[in-house]
Amino acid sequence: MDEDGAREAGKEQVVLMWGYLPGVSPQRSPLLGPVPVRLPPAAAGDAWRDVCGGGCGFAMAISESGKLLTWGSTDDMGQSYVTAGKHEETPEAFPLPSDVAIARADAGWAHCVAITDEGVVYTWGWKECVPTGRVIADQASVGTLEKDERQSAIANNQDISHNKGNSIAVSPRSQVSRTSSGAASGPSESRGTEESTKRRRLSSAKQGNDSSTSGDENLSAPPCVVTFNTGVKITAVAAGGRHTLALSDFGQVWGWGYGGEGQLGLGSRIRTVSSPHPIPCIESTSYGKDRLSAMKGNKNAEGQINKVTGNRVTAIACGGRHSVVVTDSGALLAFGWGLYGQCGQGNTDDVLSPTCVSAILGVKMQDVAAGLWHTVSISADGDVYSFGGNQFGQLGIGSDQAETIPKLVDAPSLENKNARSVSCGARHSAIITDEGEVFCWGWNKYGQVGISLLYYYDFSQVRWGKTLV
Repeated sequence: MDEDGAREAGKEQVVLMWGYLPGVSPQRSPLLGPVPVRLPPAAAGDAWRDVCGGGCGFAMAISESGKLLTWGSTDDMGQSYVTAGKHEETPEAFPLPSDVAIARADAGWAHCVAITDEGVVYTWGWKECVPTGRVIADQASVGTLEKDERQSAIANNQDISHNKGNSIAVSPRSQVSRTSSGAASGPSESRGTEESTKRRRLSSAKQGNDSSTSGDENLSAPPCVVTFNTGVKITAVAAGGRHTLALSDFGQVWGWGYGGEGQLGLGSRIRTVSSPHPIPCIESTSYGKDRLSAMKGNKNAEGQINKVTGNRVTAIACGGRHSVVVTDSGALLAFGWGLYGQCGQGNTDDVLSPTCVSAILGVKMQDVAAGLWHTVSISADGDVYSFGGNQFGQLGIGSDQAETIPKLVDAPSLENKNARSVSCGARHSAIITDEGEVFCWGWNKYGQVGISLLYYYDFSQVRWGKTLV
């Protein structure tokens, strides 16, 4: 039974959460197993529809009426607290226009993006992630949108770590319809010193006044409508650490935000793109040296390239500082930060333009997800491939060594299993099989792997949503 069928049958939708949501637990301890989330009294008569990737220490879900509900943060979490609408234990509607019905949403470390059924895009949060657009919220409700070039320069030299430590799922009482996994949270490992050190700078505005979030509000932009070219309808969005991708109904990818490592795919290290720009994923796709050598001298090379890249993009994902997309031919393209091999090019170089992951060109990919430093994709045949950082086993290959080219995840537990959906947290990964089984691996310090989940709920109807670090 699909989601609509479940609703027609009168099955109650249930949202489950687990992992790190400090505003939910009295002792701020991680939720090691699934806990139901109740709709607020103000939503009487409404119901859960879907869940979205939450940000650092907060969760997001969508109600049947199209309200975007947020919860889980605390007032000492700075920028994330402001971005989450200052909602703690009880889910509350984020202050968007009352006549707006949200269809899908995603969150980065401290910015959010959402789209309506009509393809209109709203975004808010960390200023450099929010393009110039029409402000639709009272500035006092979220923050200020001052055009301060000095502040922009400061923001451009700051870095952040995408530590989302929660997982949420939505399900009918007897069958689950949709789910989304959050990312790991907590202190970065030694190789992530840069992220953890610079992250601390973001909370410096709070020092000296523990009860105030004014400093963080000054770094935050209220919700605004993102302006695209006339006729562009957005059908999917993905939020990275400091950048955002959007996919139109014609398969064109758009991007904005920070692009210092090439994660915007524009062929340069442009630091900030303040308005949506089309990313040339098809017409100018690059190929690895091995692939180019194989095609050299081949009169049909151009035709082969077109066949490989396809005609349109069908799926998008943002990692911490890299991006990945899947085309209608099943090609996987990656671009951005490559320090851990998360772009799959056999090296640790940054990739400034969309580039085919040539090691798996013969495998038709179906979906992809990206974590802080790793990438996981699933093929049309249900196989799982992973590459990039692996400090906590997030690649699922039985070791903690990073991989710069895709590796088949062939764990014994996945024998004769076909993956049909994939999700990544910062340092953990999850898939759902066509039989509704959930498999998770990676960092579990805060319960984000949620192993106990397998024993309580049937995931035969899950559509595992994209989660952003």
